[in-house]
Amino acid sequence: MRILVMGAGAVGCYYGAMLARAGHPVTLVGRRRHVEVIGRDGLILETAAGCERLPVTATDSPAAAAADAELVLVCVKSGDTEAAARDLAGHLPAAASVLSLQNGVDNADRLARALGRPVIPAAVYVAVAMAGAGHVRHHGRGDLLIGRSPRSAEIAALLGAAGVPTTVSADVLAAQWGKLIVNCAYNAMSAITQLTYGELARNAQVRAVMAEVAAECLAVAAAAGIEVDGDTGRAIRAIAETMAGQRSSTAQDLAAGRPTEIEHLNGYIVRTGERLQVPTPANRSLYALVQVMSGGGGA
Repeated sequence: MRILVMGAGAVGCYYGAMLARAGHPVTLVGRRRHVEVIGRDGLILETAAGCERLPVTATDSPAAAAADAELVLVCVKSGDTEAAARDLAGHLPAAASVLSLQNGVDNADRLARALGRPVIPAAVYVAVAMAGAGHVRHHGRGDLLIGRSPRSAEIAALLGAAGVPTTVSADVLAAQWGKLIVNCAYNAMSAITQLTYGELARNAQVRAVMAEVAAECLAVAAAAGIEVDGDTGRAIRAIAETMAGQRSSTAQDLAAGRPTEIEHLNGYIVRTGERLQVPTPANRSLYALVQVMSGGGGA
């Protein structure tokens, strides 16, 4: 199957690499620095088993690549969702399926509105980071939960055969909210302190703040009519156990001077809480601090 990956960051490069390794023609759309390195040297996938170099196509102009795509994985930052849709609009075949592999809970809806076509939502569970241009490092997991569509079973089978365990669910939104709450608990705290999940979880006061953040998120979800999937307290504790040595993607972005996704994490909770009249002081504090630290104090 011909696959187009919008966003050659860590998530896009990982899933693109897994599919390329399984023999699918993959085109990555990313920034020129990554595109030049991948075009010259291929894409390096580093896992616990070692490093391998995979042949993929890379471009910073998606229009031509979109013309014959059968599956599109949108892996851009949440703030770039509409821009990605503009790049794709008018170029995709009618039969192509679009899958949103992004943080947050509203990206699939935003893409669908901008593209004027259905988009399959997903909850993504993977720990990856870019070790350098054209070099993605896998730290753990990699499974997906995707929404129902006429092609979801086929896509899940294709991903599963490529080593990406994928489940089709009738209620991806509940799972996305569960992941959003974990991200709200950890991402900003890790970014502000530049500490790992394990280091954060060892501090009793940090754990208390995380519990407050999660409680606010659950209150907002309840007001929005969302029944959150799973035990969020257990999920928060599990991150510190299974990914103790990792820093959040927000921490990595802040350290590298890149835009963060805080608007679509704690910021989303704050705005939704305001709309539904649910107080969110802990989330607001973390949101404001990351905004200021990333140069967005006037936002």
